[in-house]
Amino acid sequence: MSMFLDHAQVNVIAGKGGDGMVAYKREKYVPDGGPAGGDGGHGGSIIFEVDGGLRTLLDFRYNRHFRGTPGEKGMSKGMYGKSAKDTIVKVPPGTIVRNAETQLILGDLTELGQQLVVAKGGRGGRGNIKFATHSNPAPAIAENGEPGEELVLDLELKVIADVGLVGFPSVGKSTILSVVSSAKPKIGAYHFTTLVPNLGMVQAPNGIQFAMADLPGLIEGASQGVGLGIQFLRHIERTRVILHVIDMGATEDRDPFEDYETINNELESYQLRLLDRPTIIVANKMDVPGAEENLVAFKKQLVEKFGEEEAPSIFEISAYQNKGLEALLNQTAELVETTESFPLFDEEELESSVLYKLDNEADEIIVTRDPDTTWVLGGEKLEKLFKMTNFDHDESVMRFARQLRGMGIDELLRSRGAVDGDIVRILEYEFEFVD
Repeated sequence: MSMFLDHAQVNVIAGKGGDGMVAYKREKYVPDGGPAGGDGGHGGSIIFEVDGGLRTLLDFRYNRHFRGTPGEKGMSKGMYGKSAKDTIVKVPPGTIVRNAETQLILGDLTELGQQLVVAKGGRGGRGNIKFATHSNPAPAIAENGEPGEELVLDLELKVIADVGLVGFPSVGKSTILSVVSSAKPKIGAYHFTTLVPNLGMVQAPNGIQFAMADLPGLIEGASQGVGLGIQFLRHIERTRVILHVIDMGATEDRDPFEDYETINNELESYQLRLLDRPTIIVANKMDVPGAEENLVAFKKQLVEKFGEEEAPSIFEISAYQNKGLEALLNQTAELVETTESFPLFDEEELESSVLYKLDNEADEIIVTRDPDTTWVLGGEKLEKLFKMTNFDHDESVMRFARQLRGMGIDELLRSRGAVDGDIVRILEYEFEFVD
């Protein structure tokens, strides 16, 4: 059974900030000691970090929930609570992180050691020492810690390879990879021997090293889901060079040029940018009788399609006999060195994704009414304010009421028809509306 996983969905909840404390100085010889409640510590964030030792998202198959550590509560004598350590989650290079709800991109993690804060820990609540004023020198007010960010994330892996092998099943892609690298892909005389992408490091005779990916074979109709479909084509989106492997021996009675056209059509159906990459045609199985004649016809059709000057390069090899690979690898390595990487996302797309929090409607107040006539208030800003209010102290409750009035909640309820004595609920807290 294949253990390659390139899609996962995870839940992340950053740590809550520590609660602030209500406390007072009680020291000998210190009259009018005043407030001494310290602030809570910040909650721990959830951070994704690229680990070069990982190759798939298999670790997220069963471990889908990540919760940050809360900050410590504030203490007496003005002592602050300790901030929590961040939670580091390792991901393989090439991982794209999206907000599952909005599908906006939070980050594209490609460099070893690169980090991305996917959920920020809540700040610590303020202790009563921060609320002292001339008119209220000993307040009984303290904040609860801010809740940590909570998100559902979609993870998608697009492996980082410099060179991608594409072609019909059984044209010899896995054999080529096994010969030119230390990778050990499964090789068999039947279709779809390769069910997952295989990755190998190659050192060309000219000394240049590059990563090569062998992708599961495509067939006609893959873009409509036939065969393995195009589910693995995402793994050549990062490649700089494509090696299009053709069975020039026509061992399955297919026409080599028709194979070439079919695969190009599937690549174009998936994404036009794939055809922008430098492509080398690899004429494999040249040891098979009839391959030379097929190659002559193939070249003629290729020139008719592209013209003499624009026709892609063709390298004749026999992966089975390990012939012709040296020139192919040298040319591939030189193309890798001279071809810049292809960005997966436009700058505008990434910029709008990074700034998505500034465009939301977090300040919106939602007012609904239950069948029992209870008014229900909701909204991100309002609910956060509620969670950060310490209802154990009357002064904190009065402060919460003043904040609601300042947000225009009274006027909003009144405009919706609320009258004196109606019950209003915010999360689990209920109070009576006073007009």
